[in-house]
This record gives sequence, C-alpha cells and structure tokens, in this order.
Amino acid sequence: MKITLDRIGSNKTTNIATRCPHCGHQGVFLQVGLKDVYTWTRYQNNNTEYPVNYLGIRKCPNEKCQGHLFFISDDNSNVLLTSPSETIPFDKENIPDRVLNAFEEAIKCHSNSCFIASAIMIRKTLEEICIERGSEGANLFKKLQNLAGKILIPQELLDGMNELRLLGNDAAHIEAQTFSEIGKEEIEVSLEFAKEILKAVYQYENLLQRLKKLKDKGNNNAT
Repeated sequence: MKITLDRIGSNKTTNIATRCPHCGHQGVFLQVGLKDVYTWTRYQNNNTEYPVNYLGIRKCPNEKCQGHLFFISDDNSNVLLTSPSETIPFDKENIPDRVLNAFEEAIKCHSNSCFIASAIMIRKTLEEICIERGSEGANLFKKLQNLAGKILIPQELLDGMNELRLLGNDAAHIEAQTFSEIGKEEIEVSLEFAKEILKAVYQYENLLQRLKKLKDKGNNNAT
C-alpha cells in the first residue's frame, strides 16, 4: 500500500497490537526509542489538523524473540500493514520437509495478498502429500483417488482435497472456471482446510501415541 508523506510529523506514538511474524506471539509490540512518523491533514470546516496514518518500528514483546517489525496503522491503532507480514499460525510438528515447505510458501503468499500464488502452492502441498505417501496416478485427480486407500482420514477431508485441487487448477489455468473468484476469503478457507488435512495425515497418530504412553504410565504407577 502507498502512504503519501507530503505532510508529516514525528512527535506522537500509537499502540500496536498484532501477532509476531517471527515467533507467532500475540501482544502489544514495544517501542524501540524512536517516535513514529505520522501523516496528517486538516478538517475543511475548521482547519483543525489531525493524524491519518502512523508509520514506525516496534519489537516483539516476547523476550525470547524481540524480532523487529515495521508497521503502518490508522489513527485508531488498526494495523494496516506490517513488514514482515503477519502469517496464519499452524502446527509444524511431524510434517515432512517438502510438504511443510510448500504449505509455508502458500501461507507466505497469502500474507502478502498474492492469492493466486497461494492457491497454486496449496495445490502443490497436495502433490507433495501424494508423493510422500507413494500415491500414484497420471494426474493429481488420480493421485488423490489413490491416496484415499493409503491414509485414514474422514471422507469430508478427502472431498476437500479435490476442492483444493480445483482451486489450484483455476489459479494456474486461465480457462478453468470452477471458482468465480480466487481472493482473500477463498484462500483463507482453503488454508484452514489444508491445515486440517495436514493434522489428519501427519499429527493425529502421533497425538494418539502420546496419549497411549500417558495411559501406560498411569497403569504402571497403579501397579
């Protein structure tokens, strides 16, 4: 986004609350000893000046992170833009590297409003899952059909994989028109669905094993 800096000041600050793009911590970011730059304008009726946008630098309140953040906000402390941009959080545990790399790129594309690129990388995430699980087929549709016999997940998630495949097709091919639009809402729903698929394929089993170990530990203590 573009902010015009023809009329600026630097004697004000504003509170910034957001999620850290480095560590995922949610909180009010700390000042770093510098005043914010703000743009301002005048009311036409009484010539009163007031701030419009704030630009500045903050650091993460998490002491283990303290990552720096550039921001633009409005006069009500609503964050309009950050750099690095905020990303959707998700659990990375047990996800294979190639699958994880594809999905992380999909999330980064979304955070930078590159929605078509994000859709393509969501589709690539499905392809990487198929490769990792040894699913075969002439195309992704056939591979997903074959994948259904290699993983144990709810039918709704299997159906969702095909919807994500179609979304990726629309993003990659001009002639595809399954989805009327590939925008922010479509991608955010798709990313949430993809997160559930990753949980089901790579994380539920490990969570069950951890629970069983706790049960075994309790039984041993009882004896």
